Amino acid sequence: MSDKKKVCIIGSGNWGSTIAKIVGVNVNKYDCFENTVNMYVYEEIVDGQKLTEIINTQHENVKYLKGHRFTDSIVAVPDVVDTVKDADILIFVIPHQFVANTCKPLIGKLKENAIGLSLIKGFDESVPGKINLISEKISSLLSIDCAVLMGANIAKEVAEDHFCETTIGCRNEEFGTVLKKLLETPNFRVTVVPDAKTVEICGALKNVVAVAAGICDGLSYGENTKAAVVRIGLKEMIRFCNTFYPTPRIETFFESCGVADLLTTCYGGRNRKISELFAKEKNKTFEELEKEHLGGQKLQGPATAIDVLTLLESQGKEALFPLFVAVARIAKKEIEVTQLLEYLRQDPEC
Repeated sequence: MSDKKKVCIIGSGNWGSTIAKIVGVNVNKYDCFENTVNMYVYEEIVDGQKLTEIINTQHENVKYLKGHRFTDSIVAVPDVVDTVKDADILIFVIPHQFVANTCKPLIGKLKENAIGLSLIKGFDESVPGKINLISEKISSLLSIDCAVLMGANIAKEVAEDHFCETTIGCRNEEFGTVLKKLLETPNFRVTVVPDAKTVEICGALKNVVAVAAGICDGLSYGENTKAAVVRIGLKEMIRFCNTFYPTPRIETFFESCGVADLLTTCYGGRNRKISELFAKEKNKTFEELEKEHLGGQKLQGPATAIDVLTLLESQGKEALFPLFVAVARIAKKEIEVTQLLEYLRQDPEC
């Protein structure tokens, strides 16, 4: 890594804006970064004004992170190609469903030796019966190396500077050191590990487990049942890695991206919240509840579960993952939420 690095952020939702708040401080703190950070903002009209204009004049994303100011370094840009111009480090923070359409205009337009960092939780489901990691999708489309960041990081708490930890999965030690400097603060502690695939898989699958946890809450099953869901879910996450991405580092599951993120998501977070409502309001779909309660944010758990089920069915491995299968079939309205426990009782290690 040479000289000053220009950073850009692709995405400006709740989590993207929180990361922008951190990055905006750190690029001014360290001489190795350029001060200006472009942030791609999907243009919306808020109170009669363009969201990009609000951000650039008030230095606040009033829709997705109200009450938190950016430094002057953060510049909202409504065009994704303009956002990445001359960028050395691209931070991707968009819903996983939008990765392909966002990246395609960037093909052939990135600076040589640019690198990526994905904060996106989910899988690429573009090939039926196969799951690709989002970082692999970004790398394939844009011909860049792409690390990942996952952790027990509820955006609101990170923005409010509560102490927490996160995990960067990065095979390149030098790259990892630069990313740690870019993102770490006294209250946002970053650990870099080489096991990037396991870090990313944990970030995707914990949302599936959180759906099951939310259903338990919605059905008033109590804390013992919910604890069982978390335990079975963690075992299925580990089993999934061992089955489809062999030789994960067991230590990675005990980093923030693993058990800590799983616990946080199962007791807080949007996937748990909406799944609780889904269990209570049985006449509504996840999509309807998402639109009613998330203010433009997206769920990852139900869609990820369905992607996982497609993979499991193609390989005849459904019996190994009863929790994942149950969540997917509930999301597809193939079974009732009350049938969740029937599947959990089929845990192959019980």
